[in-house]
Amino acid sequence: MGESNESQATPRDFSNGHRIHRVVLTGGPCAGKTTAQANLSSFFENLGWKVYRVPEAANLLLSGGVRFPELSEDDCFNFQQNLLKTMMQIEQTFMDLAETAKRNVLIVCDRGTMDASAYLPPEGWEKILRNCGLNAIDIRDNRYNQIIHLVTAAKGAETFYTLANSTSRSEGIDLARDLDDKVMRAWIGHPYLEVIDNSTNFDMKMRRLVAAVCDRLGLDTGDRLAPNSKKRKFLIKSLPVFPEAIKFEDFNVEHDYLSTVGDEIQVRLRKRGWNKHWGYTHTVRRQVVIDGKAEKIENRTQITERDYFMLLAQRDPSHYRVYKKRRCFLWNNQYFQLDIYTEKNPSKYRGLLILETFTTKSDRLQLPDFLDVEKEITSNSEYSMFNLSRKLDAPPHKPQEKSKSPIQFEKIDVGSGAKLINIGTPITNGVAGLQSDLTRAVSVVENGNGHHSKDAAKVRSLSEVVGPDDIRR
Repeated sequence: MGESNESQATPRDFSNGHRIHRVVLTGGPCAGKTTAQANLSSFFENLGWKVYRVPEAANLLLSGGVRFPELSEDDCFNFQQNLLKTMMQIEQTFMDLAETAKRNVLIVCDRGTMDASAYLPPEGWEKILRNCGLNAIDIRDNRYNQIIHLVTAAKGAETFYTLANSTSRSEGIDLARDLDDKVMRAWIGHPYLEVIDNSTNFDMKMRRLVAAVCDRLGLDTGDRLAPNSKKRKFLIKSLPVFPEAIKFEDFNVEHDYLSTVGDEIQVRLRKRGWNKHWGYTHTVRRQVVIDGKAEKIENRTQITERDYFMLLAQRDPSHYRVYKKRRCFLWNNQYFQLDIYTEKNPSKYRGLLILETFTTKSDRLQLPDFLDVEKEITSNSEYSMFNLSRKLDAPPHKPQEKSKSPIQFEKIDVGSGAKLINIGTPITNGVAGLQSDLTRAVSVVENGNGHHSKDAAKVRSLSEVVGPDDIRR
């Protein structure tokens, strides 16, 4: 038997002084879980926490070629039962690592045990629990400290509902709403269930998520995560000497901009770490118009080292690579980041020092007294990283050239009755993701309206030749 609700739902403190907080990100399709996981990771790593990101077990299995229409009823039941076992074993691996850590640990689970119950009839779920010797109290209330339900974009943000960001997602908007309701009901009863809806824009939705975790942990972040908080940037004259009382975390950061079609979208890669230990992020920033008002939407995805080097082949030749040392610290309950542009950079911005913070204050902001501030540059586009990294002799922006990959993708018109995935979008799931995308493309072409067997054969021929040797660093 597990410990009581209250003891397990409270973040654990150990004799060596570190804490472990286990949070589940759940919700319907296209709710923002991938970006949320990346945002939580960046925020808490900047605070000096160790962050473990538990991958979604269902995606791992489904990307291996599992297709539910091909499974019998018994096969589906056995798959769900094995999925639950797989999920718990993967989670346990990270939980065991957290037990021996020397610092605070945040474990972010992409879905949790109770999510499986949303895809089964009640009697099927109860049978799985009996077969595995489990009960809802242990695997729902005792296993995790906090559950955050991110509401699907299909409820309140329909403009942004898309199937493009998941190789295994196929739900239409009505099914997405239904699944969102079922998943939310599955977690009712957990003592710390939070629901983050779409009543704000996506950026604010992500801030509310981070704020919910900070509130649960009792972390004071000042007004950084407030609804009306804005980023402010300041130019610093010289590298300061930090007082001994100010604890800071340093990270080495490298940014590369990737080629895109048109100026409306910016895509960049980030390599971030210390002592040769790295994490990698793929960010897409685009501007959309909603009700006549322009909004900037930013989606972040944690990627593997392999995917990072694969995507580097798409570097924009009109931009330099940006090298920074990022120093993160708290001062008077206000969180700051000092970006130090290192000697590896071109002279255009080598040695530049830029301080950033998020705050609700629009006028006079109290800044650390040990910093020599030259001026505020919040609204000065010359100091944006995108413009700083642009080469002085760079030609006007032109569309991305065709990939030099040995695999040439042919554009296939499948008619109005079917929709083919956008294979031209950068692949961020490695070989397995590419194979899964191609398999889905074959399925979509074959089932669109039943008259595209020739096109399906073209796509199938691609899926048959993709293997590990086709993706290189």
